Amino acid sequence: MRLSDFKALTFDCYGTLIDWEAGILNELKPWAKKHGLGLTDDQILEAFAEVESAVEHDNPGMIYRDILAEVHRKLAAKWKIAADEKTAKDFGESVPRWPAFPDSAEALAYLKQHYTLVILSNVHNDGIAASAAKMGKPFHHIFTAEMIGSYKPSRRNFEYMIDKLKGLGVPKDKILHTAQSLFHDHKPAQEIGLTSAWIDRRAGKQGQGATKKLANPPKVQFRFESMAAFAAAHKAEQKKA
Repeated sequence: MRLSDFKALTFDCYGTLIDWEAGILNELKPWAKKHGLGLTDDQILEAFAEVESAVEHDNPGMIYRDILAEVHRKLAAKWKIAADEKTAKDFGESVPRWPAFPDSAEALAYLKQHYTLVILSNVHNDGIAASAAKMGKPFHHIFTAEMIGSYKPSRRNFEYMIDKLKGLGVPKDKILHTAQSLFHDHKPAQEIGLTSAWIDRRAGKQGQGATKKLANPPKVQFRFESMAAFAAAHKAEQKKA
């Protein structure tokens, strides 16, 4: 199996192309510290992961900015911080402030020459538009939870994407789902029969980060520690062709 066997790369954006863990910590860590909590980065991210997945599961039709605001409220209750609606809503609006990984734009600009680039994201339309702009707007298509009405890891999101791409002439076996999260992306991708490229941005780090830990990690067909490494592997294939 070769990277060049595929016609479309379908990306999770946050954790893969946008450094959402840095973005989350930039918002939550000063807030927790202000209220006297000496939480580690891992404690903050792992609490976020548990609460966010539960809120998304219970509110599949809620827009992501409101998901984040509700996550903030629940974290405040968990950490016994007084409720602050203004701060919760500000966290809900924080996605455009989350930084892109330094290698994302360059790698995507190269890969766009060889693939249809697609986003499948849980983030709302306005949030993803701001993030795409940070990377030079390289995507041919963007599908969001706001459009679909459910959140990954629901298979419904992947079925929607597969159906849309089929209508554009890209069959399922020509899709390479490219993502960091084993929980949100690679497990449902495996279940629905997609080929996976794991962008393991947390390689060498302890803890699970901002995504729920899986007892039985899914099988992935490709693994890279960065988008730069993915692009380099594709370039190497092209030279051998």
